[in-house]
Amino acid sequence: MSVLTNYCALCGHDTDLALLNVPPRDDRAITLCATCRAGVEGAISDAPHWRCLADAIWSTEAGAQVTAYRLLTRLNSEAWARDLLDIAYLEPENLAWAEAGLAVDDDASEVIHRDTNGAVLAAGDTVTLIKDLNVKGAGFTAKRGTAVRNISLVPDNEGHIEGRVSGQQIVILTEFVKKS
Repeated sequence: MSVLTNYCALCGHDTDLALLNVPPRDDRAITLCATCRAGVEGAISDAPHWRCLADAIWSTEAGAQVTAYRLLTRLNSEAWARDLLDIAYLEPENLAWAEAGLAVDDDASEVIHRDTNGAVLAAGDTVTLIKDLNVKGAGFTAKRGTAVRNISLVPDNEGHIEGRVSGQQIVILTEFVKKS
């Protein structure tokens, strides 16, 4: 039986709390704040709020661990989330529980980012620009041959990546890059 606590099981906030079941086990629920509930139930993107998962993955509460594992898996385009997953340990039954819930969540097709040659891109890769790109709104041209290190993948668009060029964070079309 689950009981509403005075704080969010993931981030520790103490406002706008509600119980949320952790599927596929409907007998187990955790207390979550509105922000964490929105991330569990809908789209999730990298934001400072999700750094709380660094503590939640080590929680003594199984439901919190399972939920943190699932959220980190959904944030796997971010290097910090991958690093946390690499060092995280869940008891075998909790890991099976977490992965069973992921199978339900993964019904949507996965977005795969590919460079101009068809090579699969991953977050943290280095790419090279294959043509001069006029950067709108920034007032400069990113020159062909420029290396863009530690790229981020745009989760809902396979044709876009993000990277830093000349000190500016920009969106780059994958058709104009090749993996280094």
